Amino acid sequence: MTGAAFLIADFTPSWNQPVQPFKIISNLYYVGTNYLASFLITTPAGNILINPDYQESVPVIKSSVEKLGFRFTDTEIILISHAHDDHAAGCALAKKLTGAKLAVMAQDAPEIESGGAGDFIYKSRWQPAHVDRTLHDGDKVNLGGITLIAHLTPGHTKGCTTWTATMNDGGRSYDVVIVGSPNVNTGYKLVGNKLYPGIASDYKRTFQVLEGLHCDIFLGAHGVYFDMDEKLKRLKAGDPNPFVDPAGYRAAVEKWHSAFLEKLAEQESGK
Repeated sequence: MTGAAFLIADFTPSWNQPVQPFKIISNLYYVGTNYLASFLITTPAGNILINPDYQESVPVIKSSVEKLGFRFTDTEIILISHAHDDHAAGCALAKKLTGAKLAVMAQDAPEIESGGAGDFIYKSRWQPAHVDRTLHDGDKVNLGGITLIAHLTPGHTKGCTTWTATMNDGGRSYDVVIVGSPNVNTGYKLVGNKLYPGIASDYKRTFQVLEGLHCDIFLGAHGVYFDMDEKLKRLKAGDPNPFVDPAGYRAAVEKWHSAFLEKLAEQESGK
């Protein structure tokens, strides 16, 4: 079937507005939309794109990459944070335009290759994409001197992935964390979920992982996760790197964890 046969039922145009791309640190750039975060990592051996987002986002991302002076066709590897349409529906188109290889956590790979057909809650469908490399917790993705580590942080999806890397800038080393998603979305069933029996224990695992990571540069699958708009204002005002935010990372993880525990307690009590 062609891409035209797949409708993105949950496409939200207001999430897909272009923003001026910008450098975060070293060879790491923001190339996403106003709400859907996409990241470009450039290397001498080609580039890595994290989150092609909606299919409709791909032209926006391509334009952002080119505004920074890079070629979209130099993308060698595509990664995702998790297999929801707003982060992964563009995988097939991004692969077609770049010839890049797609690497996805094993638990989310079936969703990518079926275009969302097996999702435990959402009914949106998108163009399936072939997964070239199946990842597992702790696997490394290497390209041109950059190493990204895939951390399985499940619950939001079964294969939700948090990416970490160490990058050097200005003679200093920074630990970068790109959080997948720890959100418990509206309608998520944490107790007695026949389609995802281990969802609550998976969320608990996720918070153990996130609490154990060292973070200097705090990023995530949505700009709102890491207060992107506020940090951009500081960047434009002359702050050399507002994205260095270990305290913000800790506060965000604590807030997400508390929200999960509250929702779990509500469902366990039958409220």
